[in-house]
Amino acid sequence: METGKSTWYNPLAIDNSQTQQVSLGIFPQQYNRNHATPYGNISASQIVFLSTSSNFTAQLSKEDEAAVGADEVEVRREDQDKINRFSRLHQREIGLEDELKSKHKEKEDLDDVSGELELADEDDMIPYKIGDSFISLPLPEVQELLTKSTENIEEEVTMVEEKLSIIREEMTQLKVELYARFGRSINLET
Repeated sequence: METGKSTWYNPLAIDNSQTQQVSLGIFPQQYNRNHATPYGNISASQIVFLSTSSNFTAQLSKEDEAAVGADEVEVRREDQDKINRFSRLHQREIGLEDELKSKHKEKEDLDDVSGELELADEDDMIPYKIGDSFISLPLPEVQELLTKSTENIEEEVTMVEEKLSIIREEMTQLKVELYARFGRSINLET
């Protein structure tokens, strides 16, 4: 019996001795067969949907359960290692993209400061931040320090872009291998 507007089944194999309760994006907790809940007894082929607005239960037919099992490809240890590697690379990619954005922002800020310093007098003492403190330095020395800082930032940007390129290349290779093995049953789109 089905109530509600949509149905869903857990893509993970459901063991006949257990029932799973799913609550909006949280991995299910395992319950023994025919576990009593506030929603009634739940058998192995039922999944309970919990939300603040509505509750409904969907039960898979025997044919649906067989169809789910027929499409599945066994996940070998090496496949799981590739999936885990892809996940770690994706997380590293996100971190490097954030770092790259901050480096670009820092370089842009240094370029703005350099532009402003071109309007200053040669005799002015300019406060320059070193660590947590500011030191007053002559304009030519500050301009030289800014030039070195800009060059350092550009080198760091280049290094981060190279790391990103290597990571994306490996992720592409893993995608090819995993999609070849699992087809549409895996989603590696980031």
